[in-house]
Amino acid sequence: MHPLPSHESLVAELRELRRRGLPGLRHCTRDALRQAAVAAGLCAGPEDEQTGIEELLGAAVRRLAGGRPVRDDDSSDPLARAAAHSFGIFPARRGVPGTDRRKAAAAVYGVTTERFRKSQEHDVLAELAAAVLAVARQSSGRPVDVVREPAADSAVRAVPAVARPARPARPGAGITVRVCPIEDVRDVDILVSSENTYLEMSKTFRPTVSGALRRAAALRDAQGEIVDDVLSRELGVWLRTHGRTGMPVRPGTVVATSSGALAAQGVRRVHHAAIATPVGDGDRYHVSPAVLGEAVRRSFELARHESEFLSLPMSSICFPLLGSGRGGLPVETVARRLLDAVREELRRDPSWSVLLVTPEESHARLLTAASSAP
Repeated sequence: MHPLPSHESLVAELRELRRRGLPGLRHCTRDALRQAAVAAGLCAGPEDEQTGIEELLGAAVRRLAGGRPVRDDDSSDPLARAAAHSFGIFPARRGVPGTDRRKAAAAVYGVTTERFRKSQEHDVLAELAAAVLAVARQSSGRPVDVVREPAADSAVRAVPAVARPARPARPGAGITVRVCPIEDVRDVDILVSSENTYLEMSKTFRPTVSGALRRAAALRDAQGEIVDDVLSRELGVWLRTHGRTGMPVRPGTVVATSSGALAAQGVRRVHHAAIATPVGDGDRYHVSPAVLGEAVRRSFELARHESEFLSLPMSSICFPLLGSGRGGLPVETVARRLLDAVREELRRDPSWSVLLVTPEESHARLLTAASSAP
């Protein structure tokens, strides 16, 4: 597996390349871009370096657009469109001066060029760099071994905590309960995180699912310092793009991000389920039991969409006990609601495997017991 460059170094090179445009690539610093292109298998040496980097950037922009071709209209994600304008990836923009490319990118957001330069352009560069790393990781990582087996029923199998690596969930294997922290899960395509309705993740030092996943997904330098708070940053981009910064989303909303450093554990995506509504001064939360089913339904819906449009062969998803923390719902209620919603989804599409995780053995027993409840 080839080493990958840092997110920071990619952003710096992309900033220079944005100014020059793709025709000026040979005159730019491109060590990080070359390293990513080699890792993605798009170039092998100096003779195909420029072509490989251009292909890498094209693939990264398509990833921002959900895996689809990028069109300069409202059918494409605005972030992807702005990136395509900024770097001259749209054929009509390839040889256009940097000021005109920036003007076209600003028009995507309906803002002035200066405002775009000071605000949205930073997001475009950061997200494109993250997409470049995601493309490179996906290409350089080991392939997922997909074994098709006859779909089993939705019986819950409890797996005790043991001192051995977690085994991947198998397509069509129904529901499995495992006793472990969610950040230790390996080889499951999607991890679901519990968030508040402002989509603000817990601090990295908090012992919550949100805080643990934020901490585990962050990219760090050689000294262990966080250099890219991946999940929180990508949620911030989603909020700005959808005009929801500082505003709550509807309970049950699910937003997807990349998996950051969790990709090394075989995790492809993180789904952020907005289920907890702040109460009072925000020191406590309210979770409606009905929201749990909505979050499960939306997460499966989003998973199917991403599997199709991101061309990712996803077939497994992991849920924690959503809403059983500061939300205050009894674990028994969460277990029953969660299992009912998951079973309903598996009846619609039994090809998915579902992993339910909890660090508490007593909670795992409640999940297992809930599986036989009427």
